[in-house]
Amino acid sequence: MALSLSEIKDRAIRFAQEWQGETREHAEAKAFWGDFFNVFGVNRRRVATFEEPVKKLSGQQGFIDLLWKGTLLVEHKSRGKDLDKAVQQAKDYFPGLKDHELPKYILVSDFARFRLYDLDEGTSVDFALEELHQHLHLFSFLTGYQKRQYQAEDPANIKAAELMGELHDALLQGGYHGHKLEVLLVRILFCLFAEDTAIFEKDAFRAFLEEHTREDGSDVGTQLAQWFSVLDQAPQDRQRQLPAHLQQLPYVNGSLFTEFFPFPAFDKALREQLIRCTYFDWSRISPAIFGSLFQSVTDPVKRRNLGAHYTSEANILKVIQGLFLDELRQELAAAGQNRTKLDQLHRRLEKIRFLDPSCGCGNFLVVTYRELRVLEQEILERQFAAQVATGQTVDLTLYARVQVDQAYGIEVEEFPARIAEVAMWLMDHQLNLRLSEAFGNLYLRLPLTRTAKIVHGNALTTDWEAVAPKDQLSYILGNPPFIGQAWQTAQQKAEVAAVAKGLKAVGALDYVSAWLLKAAQYIQDTTVKVAFVSTNSITQGEQVSILWGELMQKYGVKIHFAHRTFKWSNEARGNANVFCIIVGFGLETPTQCALYDYPTPKAEPLKRLVPHINAYLVDAPDIFVANRTKPLSKVPQMVWGNKPSDGGFLILSTEEKNELLTKEPSAAPWIRKYVGGEELIRGTERWCLWLVDASPSEIQRLPLVKARVEAVRKTRLGSIAPSTQKRAATPTLFVQVAQPDSDYLAIPEVSSERRIYIPIGFLPKEVIASNTVQMVPDATPYLFGLLTSTMHMTWMRHTCGRLKSDFRYSSSLVYNNFPFPSSPTPKQVAAVEAAAQQVLAARAQFPMESLATLYDPLTMPPALVKAHQQLDKAVDLCYRAAAFPTELSRLEYLFAEYRRLTEPVLDAGKLTKPKRATKKVAAEE
Repeated sequence: MALSLSEIKDRAIRFAQEWQGETREHAEAKAFWGDFFNVFGVNRRRVATFEEPVKKLSGQQGFIDLLWKGTLLVEHKSRGKDLDKAVQQAKDYFPGLKDHELPKYILVSDFARFRLYDLDEGTSVDFALEELHQHLHLFSFLTGYQKRQYQAEDPANIKAAELMGELHDALLQGGYHGHKLEVLLVRILFCLFAEDTAIFEKDAFRAFLEEHTREDGSDVGTQLAQWFSVLDQAPQDRQRQLPAHLQQLPYVNGSLFTEFFPFPAFDKALREQLIRCTYFDWSRISPAIFGSLFQSVTDPVKRRNLGAHYTSEANILKVIQGLFLDELRQELAAAGQNRTKLDQLHRRLEKIRFLDPSCGCGNFLVVTYRELRVLEQEILERQFAAQVATGQTVDLTLYARVQVDQAYGIEVEEFPARIAEVAMWLMDHQLNLRLSEAFGNLYLRLPLTRTAKIVHGNALTTDWEAVAPKDQLSYILGNPPFIGQAWQTAQQKAEVAAVAKGLKAVGALDYVSAWLLKAAQYIQDTTVKVAFVSTNSITQGEQVSILWGELMQKYGVKIHFAHRTFKWSNEARGNANVFCIIVGFGLETPTQCALYDYPTPKAEPLKRLVPHINAYLVDAPDIFVANRTKPLSKVPQMVWGNKPSDGGFLILSTEEKNELLTKEPSAAPWIRKYVGGEELIRGTERWCLWLVDASPSEIQRLPLVKARVEAVRKTRLGSIAPSTQKRAATPTLFVQVAQPDSDYLAIPEVSSERRIYIPIGFLPKEVIASNTVQMVPDATPYLFGLLTSTMHMTWMRHTCGRLKSDFRYSSSLVYNNFPFPSSPTPKQVAAVEAAAQQVLAARAQFPMESLATLYDPLTMPPALVKAHQQLDKAVDLCYRAAAFPTELSRLEYLFAEYRRLTEPVLDAGKLTKPKRATKKVAAEE
């Protein structure tokens, strides 16, 4: 068992007093270093060897004075000798050591002076023997009281996961797999961590493997079984005949070592691989993120990109700070040194219960628990400052009240659920060591009598109240799965529908919506608050009125705080781009709301306190933009393009067109250029047979065209849709004909979310628009300018539907609801028209380029960028004189205009409820 800091300090003072005299003899040097290690409660014989033989780079034989493999190399000289030479001599031994044997520290001494080198940090400290007690913090690798700042990008977490991955693969290749492999790895992780953080004696697990198992590995499995069994036994229940290295093990309990299962067969190589793991400093890992990395070791694909699959602590803190942490910190600041107020806050912390219903490996639970414990320690340090200052001992078992069993989780996969439990224990222990350091006496929670309640199950089919009683719970938080409606399996769609309980248009919802709905159902008649991370799609487009209409109108949810769109990421290699929001809500009406806006998705947030946050995460009333049959403003009607439903027989590729004209030149008058979203954006070509004005006799004279018409008739007759069957009577025509008699504006229905502007173009009336394009006949340059402006694009991004992640533009949701400028002056209209013409002129400078390349954010020509900037200024002035500094400011203005336009006509206006699109749409490639 580790010593308290006060005991170590007393030992250091006595050690210095006893060894003040000169040390000359070799035997005395051994005794000196034996006593030195004993200061820290470490058995030198267990961890380090004297005169370790090693080959130098020159080939000469050398002997290291003292080597603790993987941790410390000691080189001593006679009193008064040059310590610089001792350091160089120590480094000369490195080439003869294996990688896992290389030390992290070099300690050189002449028995009166010490110099410690931290090779990881690149630092060194000199001090005298009598000052040892003042520098105990330098030897935290001996005491176990290591104070660390855990960084998400710390390569130690990656290295640790890679070590476990290699061990996992070796066991798997030996035929050991499934549940028993996962449990074994979790147990080994605990032991590796325990020997580096004062749960076990220092390096006890390594010594056990090296000294008490055979080199050929034949007995490692059975020895591990006994080791784990002892950890699960109270001391009074253990056999008296157990060897000393097992008797001294602590009683862990916590069910971690209870389950029995067959252990794997080890060989020499596998034993050595396990021992190599013990040479890593496991105290360096962060339980907050290592869990996710550890989970990825079981997936070779994920392991190739280690680091991209965990949630960064900075993003987790965004959730918990808005949910409760900021409030608690304000309460702590207000309490000051007032013991009564501090005690009240402490008791509040003790009662907090939190649930993550998609907890994975426990990232959110671990960080939340850590922050509560950090707050508790600050309270205790204030309450007992006088006792600590005078050296009095504080019984921490009486006052450390925040416990791991305040956390609840639900996880659909068993392995991460078990990792989450262990991660909570590991974090608890690290926090206990931190508390021990602050108060100078060791505080451990062994045996593990309490544990976080992590339920292995599907959160959408599990009764949350059976996991965490709602009358005890304080907060629900987490990061539910990001699965769009287009990517859901049939089972996932069924789960969402079951949670939604008859909600119409539920098929349009993302998977994460089910967690919001289930949370809203759970918190009824409680004060429980909720905060989830989600893709930003649930606050944009058709999902808003479906999901948030239900949440707010049926369940009474109010948004308390929100982070608008930002890049959910970490600094790990291979990180994917996911754009997310955070939304916190409850049933209580907040006095004010915190709205965090990001100037760019990668920027730091700007916090604003606002009176209200609506479902679009805007400071505006609760308005839901629903489908509308006619425009709110006085603008031309937008219509769908022409729908063929022809089985492909009226549509021609360039090759098919050329072949037809070669064989039937007389068909030329009936072939038109055919443009859909793909052709408009990418500049590809297709053609169609447009037989609207063709007489029967003219078609009769074109046998190849007639054959295609016949094929259309048969295709429609074979359709399962009665409306399409009826159209078999007119096979020469598209089923939906909407081609205007004038030139028109064409807007692609689907466009990449990467683009700042949807590519919009003018097309002549002779070009036939497909049903993947929407048209505005008789459109003016002014209207083109408005629709291709940033103002309209801002509205579109937040109100349009989505196809996978691409924008899906619709007239009923976007165009018809867009607040066009209400009363622009003739001068302002002329300025927009002139700027719009400049945009078209800038495009015309690149006649060989498609709109796709012109509007790619990476390749957009500077001339086109500048033209759009001028257009945006002209359009903005049509709304107001003041500039719009951010997208949020534009959106807030547009919603205010939308409310002004809709309030008089909300009852009389022609609104339709959102519904799933029945028309099939192809995502843009």
